[in-house]
Amino acid sequence: MADRLRGKVALITGAGMGIGREAAVLFAREGARVIAGDINGAAAQETVRVVEAAGGQALAVTGDVALEADVERMVADGVRRFGALHVLYANAGVLWKDRDRSVLETDADWWDRVMAINLKGVFWLTKHGIPHLQRAGGGSIVLMGSVSALVGFTRAQDAYTCAKGALISLTRSLAIQFAKDGIRCNIIHPGIVDTPLQAPYLTEELRREFRAGIPLGRIAEPREIANVALFLASDEASFMTGAELVVDGGFTAG
Repeated sequence: MADRLRGKVALITGAGMGIGREAAVLFAREGARVIAGDINGAAAQETVRVVEAAGGQALAVTGDVALEADVERMVADGVRRFGALHVLYANAGVLWKDRDRSVLETDADWWDRVMAINLKGVFWLTKHGIPHLQRAGGGSIVLMGSVSALVGFTRAQDAYTCAKGALISLTRSLAIQFAKDGIRCNIIHPGIVDTPLQAPYLTEELRREFRAGIPLGRIAEPREIANVALFLASDEASFMTGAELVVDGGFTAG
């Protein structure tokens, strides 16, 4: 299948590595012009290089999603380059298991930083991106949740969990508010994914534990999540809004 995003412009945050980079490559392969946003400018540029090497079009934009001015600029730069905006994929996020733990252990500064990136960053992206989707006559918003928002874990990450849980409510609110404009909003809840973000914590012991606890018997690859984002961004999901897609190998079904 090809051309599922032909004529679309997609802004992907956290596009410098992992799921974001995979999504940028997939979206471009399906015809989208990609705005690759990341706090790491070199990583964003490398994503653009990979996309262009495969024959696609992309623009690197650098900024911190926690800062409104950065997000507003990234959106404006992308629209200036490609002339429109049709897809917002809020993929950027942080997972700091050493600093974000139980409410009894987490410092206020780290709590605020996790919230600023994982929740407020989505606020800024949608605040500044949705008007362009409206001008384009509609579009798709894809948010990145987590199974951590659906179940409790003994290894607590309470700031991360709260931010991802709040995104469920935001998904529903945006879906209802902007349905009249032809704008859809859906959220993906990945389970454990083998990304650079997770790599520092995935000891062999923990990998064995995850494999034993996941019915499909393995950890997800980044492309498996990016494929779901591609579906939600495309017109194949044209009658889906306000929905939650759990992509966890059956973990929460157990």
